[in-house]
Amino acid sequence: MFTTEEKLTIKCWAEDDRPREKMMNLGKHALTDAELLALLLGSGSKEESAVDLARRILAACGNNLHQLARYGLPELTRFKGIGEAKGIVILAAMELGRRKDQSPEIKKEKISCSRDLFEHIRSRMSDLPHEEFRVIYLNRGNLIVKEDLISKGGISGTVVDARLVFRSALDCLASSIVLCHNHPSGNLRPSDADLTLTKKLKEAGKMLEVQVLDHLILAGNSYFSFADEGLL
Repeated sequence: MFTTEEKLTIKCWAEDDRPREKMMNLGKHALTDAELLALLLGSGSKEESAVDLARRILAACGNNLHQLARYGLPELTRFKGIGEAKGIVILAAMELGRRKDQSPEIKKEKISCSRDLFEHIRSRMSDLPHEEFRVIYLNRGNLIVKEDLISKGGISGTVVDARLVFRSALDCLASSIVLCHNHPSGNLRPSDADLTLTKKLKEAGKMLEVQVLDHLILAGNSYFSFADEGLL
């Protein structure tokens, strides 16, 4: 039989109802304001859980996060269960939110053609003495959301793991990807290995609904586009 303290402990809740597990399983948007605040608090007290404490704090400020952001350390530490350490964590989180709202949003670059892609990547790949393979991840509007260096090798080649390519695509919710690698030899023509790899990644992308839009080979100030040459 549970004691009063055990009944109030979040560990006794169903796993899907615990804020930490709920965020891991369903994502941050599934949590209420009280549950998010409870994660910042970390723990409650013998009398109430972290979620109950968070609800009490929010109720005191009319369930308005703007009002909560106006609280200073003296106001927060008046709540039973809130010491300086927990109060400072809340203040820090509110300040980060304020700074986020004031920070300019990073403008994403759009890829509309192979030339856009070449101009985006050339400074990092054109003159390398070794071969590198990079993947650029795009959203539905063809805006760049991420770029990964998948592998680097010697003068004659590098190894590409398709699992790494598409794991990142799924992690950043990319709708499409563009493949890029360089030829230190200066020869722009794709090798048989390049053609086989492109076909392999294109077929894997179909299964995951992530389209391979192009594969660029760079050498010096020139490039070869699989899409432009009808090889995709």
